[in-house]
Amino acid sequence: MPYHSPNRDTWPTYLRGASFTDMTDKSRTAKIPVFLGANGKLITSENIPTKLEYGDKAASDNIVAQYYMSRLEYALYDALRKPGISVQRAGTDVVVILVRDALMELNAPDLSESGVDTLKTISKILNKYDATFIEIAGYTDATRDTNAARALSFDMAERAAVYMSHANVNPVRMFIVGRGAARPIAAQDDIGRLTNRRIELRIAPAR
Repeated sequence: MPYHSPNRDTWPTYLRGASFTDMTDKSRTAKIPVFLGANGKLITSENIPTKLEYGDKAASDNIVAQYYMSRLEYALYDALRKPGISVQRAGTDVVVILVRDALMELNAPDLSESGVDTLKTISKILNKYDATFIEIAGYTDATRDTNAARALSFDMAERAAVYMSHANVNPVRMFIVGRGAARPIAAQDDIGRLTNRRIELRIAPAR
């Protein structure tokens, strides 16, 4: 049976434990006790195949995180070879850019069949690499006023988050934000606007 976003009144149930704020270093650190209390786990040296020699703890932790996140990046890259989707590295983090038209219905504010398939694939990988936090950020183009753009972008992000929760991604891992027309990644012309309307998933190691 095709997936449709559930009634909006039920979204708080799906997103219980999610944070509706930017995913910063400070906000991740503050959330770790809640994350661990909800059966979350941190990246440890057990997540890599070779034993690290004794040395600087910060350097060792970074090696472990880099290895873990590189495996996550490769898994996402191999699984998401579709138009309108890209997988990138940003330091230790992995960023998945999902152009709106690759994720949602063209003339309706709901996930498309192809978008559901994409989020299902992403959720399956995130459930395997679960020692991570996820920022789900919605963006629009600059054709709307600030308040309307922010509301629309937040709706997009929430819909993606609700599906991911439906697919068993723990919402305690999530930071959900709508940034409107901020941070454009393309020109504000006819083609560029299609790219600026997007959802970005930024995945960071839990450590």
